[in-house]
Amino acid sequence: MAKPAQGAKYRGSIHDFPNFDPSQDAEALYTAMKGFGSDKEAILELITSRSNRQRQEICQSYKSLYGKDLIADLKYELTGKFERLIVGLMRPLAYCDAKEIKDAISGIGTDEKCLIEILASRTNEQIHQLVAAYKDAYERDLEADIIGDTSGHFQKMLVVLLQGTREEDDVVSEDLVQQDVQDLYEAGELKWGTDEAQFIYILGNRSKQHLRLVFDEYLKTTGKPIEASIRGELSGDFEKLMLAVVKCIRSTSEYFAERLFKAMKGLGTRDNTLIRIMVSRSELDMLDIREIFRTKYEKSLYSMIKNDTSGEYKKALLKLCGGDDDAAGQFFPEAAQVAYQMWELSAVARTELKGTVRPANDFNPDADAKALRKAMKGLGTDEDTIIDIITHRSNAQRQQIRQNFKSHFGRDLMADLKSELSGDLARLILGLMMPPAHYDAKQLKKAMEGAGTDEKALIEILATRTNAEIRAINEAYKEDYHKSLEDALSSDTSGHFRRILISLATGNREEGGEDRDRAREDAQVAAEILEIADTPSGDKTSLETRFMMILCTRSYPHLRRVFQEFIKMTNYDVEHTIKKEMSGDVRDAFVAIVQSVKNKPLFFADKLYKSMKGAGTDEKTLTRIMISRSEIDLLNIRREFIEKYDMSLHQAIEGDTSGDFLKALLAVCGGED
Repeated sequence: MAKPAQGAKYRGSIHDFPNFDPSQDAEALYTAMKGFGSDKEAILELITSRSNRQRQEICQSYKSLYGKDLIADLKYELTGKFERLIVGLMRPLAYCDAKEIKDAISGIGTDEKCLIEILASRTNEQIHQLVAAYKDAYERDLEADIIGDTSGHFQKMLVVLLQGTREEDDVVSEDLVQQDVQDLYEAGELKWGTDEAQFIYILGNRSKQHLRLVFDEYLKTTGKPIEASIRGELSGDFEKLMLAVVKCIRSTSEYFAERLFKAMKGLGTRDNTLIRIMVSRSELDMLDIREIFRTKYEKSLYSMIKNDTSGEYKKALLKLCGGDDDAAGQFFPEAAQVAYQMWELSAVARTELKGTVRPANDFNPDADAKALRKAMKGLGTDEDTIIDIITHRSNAQRQQIRQNFKSHFGRDLMADLKSELSGDLARLILGLMMPPAHYDAKQLKKAMEGAGTDEKALIEILATRTNAEIRAINEAYKEDYHKSLEDALSSDTSGHFRRILISLATGNREEGGEDRDRAREDAQVAAEILEIADTPSGDKTSLETRFMMILCTRSYPHLRRVFQEFIKMTNYDVEHTIKKEMSGDVRDAFVAIVQSVKNKPLFFADKLYKSMKGAGTDEKTLTRIMISRSEIDLLNIRREFIEKYDMSLHQAIEGDTSGDFLKALLAVCGGED
């Protein structure tokens, strides 16, 4: 069994079996495979209950007792994924890795993802053992084989990682950190073309502790995470390898949690990846992976394996997983602590919000007005010119263009655009031409008019706007529709949902920092109303009012502390608990507030993804978010989108829309990540 570092707690899910007797186990396995058919249940139960060191002793005893090779017998008796999993468990980790790499580079084509996963995640010691095991098992040089099967910068970085010479000193030089930040910046962002050698040298050799500080300083210096620069400057397998290295530097356990999730999400299961990770991490950090998985993906690793696999294969994987982590929304104690620490980090982090649409340099409203008039004059319409001008001007500049258009031609630019354009493109361009508060007011009006109410649009706007934005929306609504927003909401909604919306529509959210004592009191109220407090107090109606007031009026920094205290107090996540205990529009409104407080760009990234996934596109939501966030945080939304969904927002739009609407959306999106 792999030993944890001195003083560190063992975080594997597989332990040495007590009162271990290798001869007895060898006999049990022989009996399970003797005669017609094999007792797969007995095989999986025994092998998944022994540590890797113990399995090696069983192999020796088996050979001594029966003169046969246990792995060869298991291969003969078992089949498919179950065989691959059990045989993988019987090999020492280094030999298991060696076999995976040999398979990855044998035959036609190369499994680059396997090479990346193994070489980006292993420690120096593990790399040295892997190289020796490969030589022993195949009588070949691993470096030479990888050079023969790969090329370019991808090959160079793999070779660097294969040396197993990453620095391991935890003493970090601040001067060297600053120098590395400058070198990486100059090698990528500031250079015409990219100096890949600098990326390879720094990311391939510096210690983990050093690189974590480099990444922090890089974000402060450049305003973007190192991952964004890698995506912008590198490409192909080399880009994927460098991103994997960065993820493993930040957190190897989180990297594997993400790999496991992607191996099982969607149609089909990537069984080779699933097996490789479950085998290789079972005695290293499976408990950490489980905790991060639970926190990040709102479900336990155990439940996802259970729903995605079957038969003995499933049973064996679940044994390696080592247990279910709880009912939906609940953390087991260690995971609650991980979640608590994540909140601590997010409270410290100061992410600069950036839009994708910025004021145009050398702006000339007169020339723009004339160009737009020309684009709409006569037969046909020059949509390309309209898209180019309107998507590359800030909203303030568009208002100047409107004014100049009226001064020059005595015409209303909005009316002309409306008559010349149609469909989704018209909605997008006309939306961009409206001042933000008036656009939001119009979206709220449309959500409430006619038969039925678009509750999702009401929630999205009112739960995410700042006090200043809400006040501006109220003024715009009164000006445009001669009715107060509060009256409109009162007549179109009802019950607790109406009270929540009206509370949000007052724009009276506190704007100060956190108050720890009050945060604990607020967390207690949340625990009581969500029915997970040990000692409920007060009547339910009073608690509901207080809970609504907390979510609708407390400042964002304070609410982050409330959610953190809630986890500490209950081992539950407030968002998951609201989803479980509440229903309907009230639940959706509270969840939107919580998600917005946690990470507003991620909230919008999720909304955009859902507007485009599956059959059909929700063009209204897509258009509304692209317009409303274009000058606020659309760049941040793009980063969250690619991080969560493994595809860029640009790619998603490209795959889901077409024509001039597509062109305009991509221009607002502002680039490919």
